[in-house]
Amino acid sequence: MATVTFKNNIVCNLGGNEVNVGDKAPEVTVVNCDPMLQDEKVGGEGKVQLVVAVPSLDTGVCDAETRRFNTEAAGLDGVEVITVSMDLPFAAARWCGAAGIENLKVCSDFRNKDFGNAYGVLLADGPLAGVLTRVIFVIGKDGKVTYKQVVPEITTEPNYEEAIEAAKAAI
Repeated sequence: MATVTFKNNIVCNLGGNEVNVGDKAPEVTVVNCDPMLQDEKVGGEGKVQLVVAVPSLDTGVCDAETRRFNTEAAGLDGVEVITVSMDLPFAAARWCGAAGIENLKVCSDFRNKDFGNAYGVLLADGPLAGVLTRVIFVIGKDGKVTYKQVVPEITTEPNYEEAIEAAKAAI
């Protein structure tokens, strides 16, 4: 089981089934905020996906990260970019409207925590138990994970350039 830190000192363990580079990406259902409450698939075969998990859009780092990937997604032809959090779809839709999010799908794992459990990125303990950790997956057309970045300190931003290059390489 992997661990991440929160504010540089509190260790949070990750629960669920760990998925790594080379593994088949589990196909799970999350809930889109636009169109509202529509089921969206993460994983599976047939398309390249850049999946960005964040704890909550209502934090400064998650806000900045999602805005950055929205901008970057505009130049990623052939890549479906999906942000997943535990935020309710209604709150996510309000945030997306205020933030001008147009180039990626913003989804929630609130129903059954299927994504968090299937990919092993659900915080199992600590002050943020029950939300997703900050992690990025690239899933190739063959349905296999080609890239994984678990951000070790949950309050910091990911390596955007590395993730974008991995998505481009998967096309």
